[in-house]
Order: sequence, then structure tokens, then C-alpha cells
Amino acid sequence: MEQISSRQNTLVKRLRALAHDRGAEGEVLLDGVHLIEEALASGMELRLVLVAGDAMDDAPGALAARAAARGARTIMISRSVAEAISPVRTPTGIIAVATLRACSLDSLLQRTPQLLVMLDHVQDPGNLGAVVRTAEGCGATGLITGAGTADPFGWKALRGSMGSAFRVPIAGVESLAEAITSVKRAGVHVFATVPRGGTPLHEATLTGPSAFVLGGEGAGLPKAILDAADAGITIPMRGRVESLNVSVAAALVLYEALRQRQHVPL
Repeated sequence: MEQISSRQNTLVKRLRALAHDRGAEGEVLLDGVHLIEEALASGMELRLVLVAGDAMDDAPGALAARAAARGARTIMISRSVAEAISPVRTPTGIIAVATLRACSLDSLLQRTPQLLVMLDHVQDPGNLGAVVRTAEGCGATGLITGAGTADPFGWKALRGSMGSAFRVPIAGVESLAEAITSVKRAGVHVFATVPRGGTPLHEATLTGPSAFVLGGEGAGLPKAILDAADAGITIPMRGRVESLNVSVAAALVLYEALRQRQHVPL
């Protein structure tokens, strides 16, 4: 097995950069046994696995052996190198580089009946990861992220989604308003989530092909997106609360769609 003990190694520097920005060929950095196990179980290609020498006899070592059997290049590293590469405060002892499967808007729309989440300027990667996790749990057929939304495959978002990002199709677009036009053309009813004035969530009919557009917690959805949507939808609340965290709002609307769909043929 190859070994790296120097933090100045060229590969170490490249992987440290990969922790912050996705690679040109769709490479992403994964940290931790659970996330790497999820990637393997989801059939993702692992190009590289690095495991700390002091973790070889534990779960990270066994996982590295499984990845090597699947064709991954495996390297033993020192604990200090693991700490230099890993973006987490306490590295688990195993790091991997995976290659993403490309997903286009057109291919995402092929999964029917559509239940989609469209995100505008959701900048917090932890919230984004939670939305992806909820989307899988509620049977969403895909997510569409617009410009200004965090990378769903950045390390913080990946940790938040706990592997769901490997299984739920996610398409990134430059213009969410233009994507809404394409989604509507495919026969999907697009609901823009608004704090007030929309159809109350429990009164909306969500049994057909549906898409929910959610914005960041601050400014909400811009006028161009509100105008492009078919209708507004509002989560009724009491007290002086005017809006919810985007991941909570996504959970509520998606679960209501799931609840309604469980009573009709899918």
C-alpha cells in the first residue's frame, strides 16, 4: 500500500483544496466511515481512499479494504496528514474522493410522478443537507438548485444529508425562473412557498406532479420566481412567527405531499 507522511505532499495540497471546491471532473471529498459507506452502497465511484495508519485495525481499515476491492486507489497516511486534509474538527481516520454522476434537468424530470424541491439562494450548507435528507425520506423525485444556493456536494451539506445526496437526483441550474418554465412544460404544478397570502398547505391538492420552490430564510423568493410559479402556498402558523427555517418548511410541505399521495395510486 502506498504511504504518505508529509503534509507538504502535492496530493495532500490538492485534496485540501478539494474540501472547499468541487473538482473539475466532478470530484468531491468525503470524510468519515458512514458517508463513505453510503457512497459505496449507492454505487458511486471512489477514486481514492486514504486511511490513517492508526485506524487500519478498526472500521476505517476494513472500509478501505472494501473500497480497494472495488478498484479504489488506497493510501495509508499519518494522523497529521489526515488532520491536514480533513475539513472536520476531529477526523475519523478515513477520507475518500468520489466522482459524482452528472444529473441534468431533463433527466431529473423523467422520474414520475414528479415531486420536486427547487431551492433559491439557500446558502447555509447544513440547511441544504437537511432538505436533501428530508426529500429522500418523503419520496421526492429530485432537487433543483439555482445560482446562489450552496453546493449540495460540499462537505458540510454532504454531512447534513447523511448520504441522501448520493441517491436523490440533484440538478444545478443557472436560472431557477427558466427551470420553472421547463418544469411546468413537463406538466408539473409549481408552488412557490410564501409566508402569507398563498393557498393554505392543508387545502392545496398535491396528489399530482408537484414542485415546491423555497428560498433562503432572509429575503424570500424574488418576484421573477413568484411570477413564474403557478401558485403560492403558505404554511399556516400561530403567534408572531412569520417564517420558518427552510429545512423545516421543506419538511412540512413534502410530508403533506407524501401524506396526500399515500391515499391515491402512485
